[in-house]
Amino acid sequence: MSFIDEILEPIYIPPFYKVTQHFPRPVLSDLEDTISDELKKPGTIDRILPGQRIAIAVGSRGIANLPTIVKVLAQYIKQAGAYPFIIPAMGSHGGATGPGQQKVLESLGITEASVNAPIISDMDVMEIAQSEYGHPVYMDRNAFNSDGIIIINRIKPHTAFRGIYESGLMKMITIGLGKQKGAETCHALGFKYMAQFVPAIAKAALSAANILFGLAVLENAYDETYKIIAIPAETIPDIEPQLLNEAKAHMPCIMFDPIDVLIIDEIGKNISGDGMDPNITGRYPTPYASGGPSVSKMVILDLTEATHGNANGLGTADMTTKRAYEKIDWEQTYPNALTSTVTGPVKLPMVLKNDRQAIQAAVKTCNAPVLENVRMVRIKNTLKLEEILISQALLDEALSNPKIDIVSGPFMLPFDSNGNLL
Repeated sequence: MSFIDEILEPIYIPPFYKVTQHFPRPVLSDLEDTISDELKKPGTIDRILPGQRIAIAVGSRGIANLPTIVKVLAQYIKQAGAYPFIIPAMGSHGGATGPGQQKVLESLGITEASVNAPIISDMDVMEIAQSEYGHPVYMDRNAFNSDGIIIINRIKPHTAFRGIYESGLMKMITIGLGKQKGAETCHALGFKYMAQFVPAIAKAALSAANILFGLAVLENAYDETYKIIAIPAETIPDIEPQLLNEAKAHMPCIMFDPIDVLIIDEIGKNISGDGMDPNITGRYPTPYASGGPSVSKMVILDLTEATHGNANGLGTADMTTKRAYEKIDWEQTYPNALTSTVTGPVKLPMVLKNDRQAIQAAVKTCNAPVLENVRMVRIKNTLKLEEILISQALLDEALSNPKIDIVSGPFMLPFDSNGNLL
């Protein structure tokens, strides 16, 4: 037995309860009909002429129903007599390479076969304008040289800054379509100025490039599509802030605060740009955003397969496992930090040999007055917050909250012979 084993072996992990958190749940009853209705609005498909080549910009986020949304849009472009193709609009993600970004799209279900449209993925950009602050404005060369560009993105709060535009269409125009160079330009002075730079660069791009319209997607707290809106390009700056406020109102959360130990089963770029959403965990990579619970110690157990070794966000945790560490691909991970200039999320937390020790280390160091009464929450990831596990110390709060139901418990966390959770 090693010295670490001796220190952690006696640390008690209390029993847990499975609970259900209830959030408002608006949802689209017919996705394809909704998209069809939106594309009949003036300023959308009617702007496309027969024979034109139309670029569809698709990002790296795990948006619900994304393959269907892209496929239906491509169908309508073809019905207009034009030729759609897909452009990865994801800044430096995918290791900042064309093949890497195409691989990210594939992990999201976007392939040439699934959406019936070709994918053109490289990192070649053009400088197309300057912003009011003097920034060079870059855009994917293939997109800029097309006959028209359509943007698809989810509107949601950002993970590292606050402003009237956060994650959405304007940011995709600025950073996504700008590829690595565009992302680097916007991030050069850090997230402190992001709320100013994103709209300034996006507005310059809207004036210089033939962006036709955007499809804005809103999701409920269950990671389900509840609204899709087609927005003519010239009205995106006016409409997006309203949608951001609406998206914030439908965000899920962990209904317990404070938390001594937060266990997250998995993180990945398909879940959030930061691996897990800081709006849920309360752990932000910069001081320019806030919200969420107060968490003393956070444990990340694994990386998703779809993240392809990109461990961005791992550095905001306190403990992780050898299993997660061995999956890290630094060529996929470091471009995020080098481009965004934020290095904290790619640092290494304490690495323990298995799940049990990672959790025990968090309990030992969480500074709870009585470790047997530690306030613990376990979630699968920050997109899946309906069913979560809570420790015994949180049971009374759960019972008194009308938005929470107790499903089962008490039970001990099940570990296999290697100390990993079953």
